[in-house]
Amino acid sequence: MARNLTRDMTNGSPTKLILKFSVPMLIGNIFQQLYNMVDSIVVGKFVGSDALAAVGSTMSILFLIFGLTFGLSAGISIVISQYFGAKDYENVKKSFATATYIVIGASAIMGVTGFLLTRTFLELLNTPDTIINESEIYMKIAFAGILGIACYNGMAAVLRALGDSITPLVFLIIASILNVLLDLLFVVVFGMGVAGVAIATIIAQMVSAAGCTIYALLRVKLLRMPLREFKPDPLIFRKCIRLGLPVALQNSFVSVSLMALQSVINSFHAVVIAATTVVNRIEQLVLQPSMSLGAATASFTGQNIGAGQIDRVKQGYRSSSLIIIIFSLIMLPIMFFGGEAIMKIFTKQEDMEVVRYGVEGIRITSFFYFFVGMIFITRNFLSGTGDIHIPMIMGITEVICRVLFARLMAANASIGFRGIFWATAFTWLVTGFLGIWRVATGKWKGKSVVKNSV
Repeated sequence: MARNLTRDMTNGSPTKLILKFSVPMLIGNIFQQLYNMVDSIVVGKFVGSDALAAVGSTMSILFLIFGLTFGLSAGISIVISQYFGAKDYENVKKSFATATYIVIGASAIMGVTGFLLTRTFLELLNTPDTIINESEIYMKIAFAGILGIACYNGMAAVLRALGDSITPLVFLIIASILNVLLDLLFVVVFGMGVAGVAIATIIAQMVSAAGCTIYALLRVKLLRMPLREFKPDPLIFRKCIRLGLPVALQNSFVSVSLMALQSVINSFHAVVIAATTVVNRIEQLVLQPSMSLGAATASFTGQNIGAGQIDRVKQGYRSSSLIIIIFSLIMLPIMFFGGEAIMKIFTKQEDMEVVRYGVEGIRITSFFYFFVGMIFITRNFLSGTGDIHIPMIMGITEVICRVLFARLMAANASIGFRGIFWATAFTWLVTGFLGIWRVATGKWKGKSVVKNSV
């Protein structure tokens, strides 16, 4: 059996395997963030702060809908990685076929729901009248293109479960370059504004989805099967839903907390909204190493828990945690002292007030990068073992903390807009500790879906 693009992670140094797997993912995730960052830079530089605020005000809602499909992809990845680690290749094929139906069905439902409820969502978030129409345009176009996002992430999740983090990277780079070119074409040349960046993004995402899928099917024989066999398996379907639904709900809980925070942000003027939009874009980039390392930890953990190698699972967790500590210590001075220069990349020269607000925010949250890094590590570690209920509880914790802290702090006149950033920082702190505690208890052992029937 040819396994051209797959990687068995049940043998070899855990640290080397995790780093080797996560580096291509990191590069890919950085390019994926370019979708949103380029949108922000182009509208901020060539349209203005109101357009920048309009794009930023949609992010929490988009993540709510997209997060549900991403969560289902995560459940699929857990099942496939554990079957692959157990060398049960027949069920790997069945899982892939089942996953295809889940991803397409879920994206259709979420896309239609989001498209129809766009205005309602924006009104619930108290989106200012000055930007709500442009926000609605951006969101509707994004929801119309959800299938491309879902298919790419679903295919990438399958390949990463098999140990391949290179193929998703290649097509993300292609799509990111295309996105930049189309952004400039639609906004600068054609003057399409917010609609232009949204259209550019969905075209690029569809290209990455189609390319990744076609190439993988041609190269990975493990994923190819006769069309008559390409049908959902009821048992595996239940396993994917049982594992994916809690992750999807966890993502939705995080999204709800972000929406609650966005509602607080929208109570301030457009300059604060623009500043928080830029800070969110910057920190999404800063957090990519933690996210990539977390995803690598999930694949490593899934394969090794499927193979019954508990000691290697523990070694992988320790290696990932050490890397997060080192990364956080490096990033603290860079972000604390370099925040102003980075903020200026996203803004016009006359928008110095946006820069000033953003720099204050970055200097607060940069001290808490370790804790958000450990959220990604512990959440993915627990998901990889099949212990999926605690990650969902971590999502609920984020909702409670972010809403509570944001409401209390932003309402305090002496704290003001800084309460937005303190709320995020304290949420990271509490949720990170919860994940660390759960791993330390060892209750995640014996949760393998390969050994436990549904």
